[in-house]
Amino acid sequence: MPRDRPSRRLAADAGLLVVALAFALPLAWVLLASVDPHADLRVKAPDGLTSANFDAVLTPDITYTPLLNSLVLCGGATALTVACAALAAYPLSRFRSRLNRPFLLTILFATSLPITAIMVPVYALFVRVNLIDTLQGTILFFAASQLPFAIWLMKNFMDGVPKELEEAAWTDGASAWQSLTRIVLPLMGPGLAVVTVFSFVMMWGNFFVPFMLLLSPDLMPASVSINDFFGNRGMVAYGQLAAFSVIYSTPVILLYVLVARRLGGGFALGGAVKG
Repeated sequence: MPRDRPSRRLAADAGLLVVALAFALPLAWVLLASVDPHADLRVKAPDGLTSANFDAVLTPDITYTPLLNSLVLCGGATALTVACAALAAYPLSRFRSRLNRPFLLTILFATSLPITAIMVPVYALFVRVNLIDTLQGTILFFAASQLPFAIWLMKNFMDGVPKELEEAAWTDGASAWQSLTRIVLPLMGPGLAVVTVFSFVMMWGNFFVPFMLLLSPDLMPASVSINDFFGNRGMVAYGQLAAFSVIYSTPVILLYVLVARRLGGGFALGGAVKG
């Protein structure tokens, strides 16, 4: 058995290396092709560094307006999702009821529904209530589709905050709303960060929903406008596509960097209820 350990470790390292390469090669292509004047589908060193690809896509119609639309859609929907998830998760975490488990199982089932299965009735509903081709309607649907999993995550993180801290606040006259906003939410910073990042990333890369619910070209987010780089006859501007992809990925990377400390902070509440 001791002799088999080095070989097993070598096999595990080789497997991890293969997986890492599978993720690294597309990223390497995006970075290299964005500065390559003759970019194609091959991962290769650029023939010569150029900024022409970025200059071509950094225009209001191609980049600025779609990115602004994406920030409005995903930012508004994420804020709405986090707020509603916190309000829904609080009673599920703090109060015991026979309906808690069925409700959580229903939420879990809702997360498994494919988005394509409900888009036809949603489209018909949005037409009837005049929400089609509106940013606010798309924000509402984004939040509604992301809310089930956000509630599930938020409830699990909220369970990690000791209830004794709230009971002490209630003794001092605090209401349930004050204990939620002043004690529970500030102490579950890592949980809020996880829900925020997860919700934003899932919405940021969503192509199908805005493609179906938005009709005006000036309302299209970047996840839909990226389709314009693919020509009708198989012609693709690979360099411009890669440059746009770099710009398109920047907000998600910045968001993760901003909340990275909270993601790794964890809950350090072990001694908060002693004494």
